[in-house]
Amino acid sequence: MDFLTGRVAVVTGAGSGIGAALSIELARHGCRIVLADISPAYLDAQLERVRAEGAEVMAERTDVTDLQSVESLATAIEQRFGAVHVVCNNAGVLATGPLLATPADAWRRVIDVNFWGVVNGIRTFVPRLMRQGDGGYVLNSASLAGLQGVSELGVYSASKFAVVGLSEALYQEMKPYGIGVGVLCPMVVRTKIADHAGKTSGEDASDVLDHAPRLRRGSIKTPEFVAAQAVRAILANRFYIFTHDEEREILRERAERFERACDWLNESKAALPINETEVANL
Repeated sequence: MDFLTGRVAVVTGAGSGIGAALSIELARHGCRIVLADISPAYLDAQLERVRAEGAEVMAERTDVTDLQSVESLATAIEQRFGAVHVVCNNAGVLATGPLLATPADAWRRVIDVNFWGVVNGIRTFVPRLMRQGDGGYVLNSASLAGLQGVSELGVYSASKFAVVGLSEALYQEMKPYGIGVGVLCPMVVRTKIADHAGKTSGEDASDVLDHAPRLRRGSIKTPEFVAAQAVRAILANRFYIFTHDEEREILRERAERFERACDWLNESKAALPINETEVANL
C-alpha cells in the first residue's frame, strides 16, 4: 500500500493525452479518480477506460478558465467523495509560429488555459487541502518550454514559464502544511494538445517538431511513459519532474549562460566609474 491508495485524485484535461494517462496510472495505484475536461465526449470515453481499471471514478465537464466552473467541480467532488488529496492541474493548449504573427486571441487562449487554468485549480483546491490537514500533492503540468524559451513556441513558452514560477512559489509556501508540489516538464509527447471547445492547435508531436527545430534533438515519449514518471515523482514527493534524458544537456547549457552572465557582471563592475560602497551611501 502506498500514499495514493484510497486517495481522491482530480485531473484536469483528463479526456486525452497526458491527462488521460495520468488518470489511468493513478487508478492503478488505488486512487479514486475525478476526470475533468471541457469535452463531454472525451470524458465519457475516458470514464469507461478508468472504470475498466476497477477504480471508483466520476467525471465532470469543467472549463478551467472559469473559476466558478472549477469551484463547481470541487463541490461535486466533496458531495461524492468528501475530500480531494491529489490535484493535477494538467489542461493545456498550444499555439505555434512566430511571436509577432500570433494573433491576440491565440495569446489570450493559451494564457487563459495554460496559466489561469492552473491558478484556478490552486485557488480552488489548495485551501481545501490545507483545511483537511492531511497532506496531499499538487501537480502542475508545464514543459521544458517553461524552463527554456523555444523559437516558434514563444506563446506556449510564456505560459509555461509562468506555471513553473508559480509552482516554485507554491512549493515553498506549502512546505509548512505538508503538501507536496511538483511541476511536470516534459519535452515532446506524442499527443494532440488542444482545447476541444475552441482549439488553438490540433497538432501532434511531429507537427510541433516542424515549428520548433531545436526539439528535434529530443526523443518523443508516450503519454503513458510521462504519466508513470509523474506518479513516481508524486510518491517520492519530488518537485521538478523531467521525462526526457535530453533535457539535462539543454538545462546545462542554460545554466552555463547564467554563469557567463554573472562573470560579465563582475567584469563590467570593474569598469564602472562608481563603486558599490558609494552606491550604498547615496
